[in-house]
Amino acid sequence: MPITTHWFLPTHGDGRSVVDRPHTTPTGADTPRRPDIDYLAQVAQAVEGLGFTGMLTPTGSWCQDAWITTAALLARTKRIKFLVAFRPGSLSPTLAAQLASTYQKVSEGRLLLNIVTGGESTEQQRYGDWLDHDERYARTDEFLAVLRGIFAGGPVDFDGEHYSVRGATSFEPPDPAPPLYFGGSSDAALPVAARRADVHLTWGEPPSAVSRKVQRLRELAAEQGRELRFGLRAHVITRDTSAEAWGTAQRFLEQMDPADVAASQAKIARTEAVGQQKMAELHGGALPSSARDLEVHPGLWAGVGLLRGGAGTALVGSHSEVADLIEEYHEVGIDEFVLSGYPHLEEAYWFGEGVHPELARRGLRGSNPSAAARELTVAPH
Repeated sequence: MPITTHWFLPTHGDGRSVVDRPHTTPTGADTPRRPDIDYLAQVAQAVEGLGFTGMLTPTGSWCQDAWITTAALLARTKRIKFLVAFRPGSLSPTLAAQLASTYQKVSEGRLLLNIVTGGESTEQQRYGDWLDHDERYARTDEFLAVLRGIFAGGPVDFDGEHYSVRGATSFEPPDPAPPLYFGGSSDAALPVAARRADVHLTWGEPPSAVSRKVQRLRELAAEQGRELRFGLRAHVITRDTSAEAWGTAQRFLEQMDPADVAASQAKIARTEAVGQQKMAELHGGALPSSARDLEVHPGLWAGVGLLRGGAGTALVGSHSEVADLIEEYHEVGIDEFVLSGYPHLEEAYWFGEGVHPELARRGLRGSNPSAAARELTVAPH
């Protein structure tokens, strides 16, 4: 099966290095490229022209709202889908279904949904959400049960611990129903993914660790009579030669302030998110002198995680080497790749013009990615 590639919309700002916008330290408030609509449109139009399928748009108090920003970009783009991230605890499933239905009508089917349960209590509490980690996943399970019922046509009657609805429906079901992307690595998260998700997203751990997670999720989904697709969320540094790519990683490392790294790691150390804990384990909080010291698997660099929360690894190398690593992930079950880079505009060109053709030569990507993108459909419920 050919792979699908997505890019990232930097609604928190952008810059020429990971130090320009770490978003976990005070210096993150100042970014060289502000996320105004003209710059975001420039990134989105480039990504569309380069043949990516969609763009992940994040959620949180550190970035702009994903629904509003991407809706504004619909008129500035023609094909690109938007993978809109949102947190179930911040709105009702009935309202979410109404938003999805309206979005699909306005965009002519360009919505993908990324369900973010929320791994940090401090961030959740900013929105008035005081549930603990496992309770949040239980609420997400109920939320998605109602949401899928409305997507199927409703009306939905549901009585749960977190939601009770009667006759929940939308003006009309979204057409098509947007695929549900879902992340989470904890014991509370994986069963919810198996029951409700279409695509499970994982951060860029080494392929052996990703393989174990994919296998476990396949087993859990099979118990529900379902199948899942799997995606990987990571950064990328790809250049014409390996030396150029690793030279960029080295520059990023040398620009890191030890005080900023210490501040980021202090915050990350308090995380409740299992996936975030696994990202931190890859680098151990160390700030070495050589970027290669943080190469945790051939071509997989853990240096981004020294400053940035969330995805903390990057695929680094020549276009052929990055394609090798993507192929390795594909062999263990990853079909979709949600990528980003610094800056997001320039790195999209490096990947789109360098790695996309290499993947096509290997038969991992269709010769007409724009047409393939339009064929992305939701998996069976």
